[in-house]
Formats: sequence, structure tokens, C-alpha cells
Amino acid sequence: MNNFKNNHRRNRYKSNGDRSFRKRNGNGHKINGEFNNNLDFIRKNPGRNNQNASKLIDKYNDLAKEAISNGDKILSENYLQHADHFARILQSREVAREANFNSSLTEETTSENVKQSEINAEKRLIDK
Repeated sequence: MNNFKNNHRRNRYKSNGDRSFRKRNGNGHKINGEFNNNLDFIRKNPGRNNQNASKLIDKYNDLAKEAISNGDKILSENYLQHADHFARILQSREVAREANFNSSLTEETTSENVKQSEINAEKRLIDK
């Protein structure tokens, strides 16, 4: 008697017939293109990290100081490059935020000017 076989349990692994997504052409690439650009792909939070960029700058500057105190100049330079990268990201975000703020101000003043000119035109029509 074979007690080790569990025929009543569902097979946990897919059969070979279910593996159609792994089919490849002769070059070893997927049929539908392994490196195609999917235009429908949208990240949930583009450009976001787990931590704030300013916190990451402080973190990498601290790591650079620690590495230089241990005598590792190369690792220190690596950490400083990371800190510089996040400083540039922070600066680009600030520039984009200012540009967005300025464009919203311009749109508001433009819409106010349009409304004022419409009111003036209506007044001229009423006066005639």
C-alpha cells in the first residue's frame, strides 16, 4: 500500500500546456517582443522614493563622512555622487513647482483679463 501518494490534492504546479507565455522564437526572444514599449504602462508614483529626497541627501552625506573617516575615499566619493543626484532631483522639483505656480498665476490673470474685457464690451453695448 502506498501511503505517500496524495491523489486527492490539487497539483501545485502548472502543466506544460499552461506555459504558453514562455514560448520563444528561434532567437531566444519572446514572440511578442521582449523589449517592446508598452504605452499603457503607468507607474503609480513616478519619481518617488521610499524616503524624502532631502532626507536621502543627508543620509548619503553622513555615509560619505563616515567612509572618509574610515579612510575609504572611493566609497566616500560614491556616496557624495548619490547625494548630488538627489540634490539635482530636489532642485528640478522646485523649478517645476515654481514653473507650475507661475503658469497658474498667468492663467488666472489671463482669465480675469478676459472676463474684464467681456464686461467692458457688454457695458459698451448697453451704453449704445
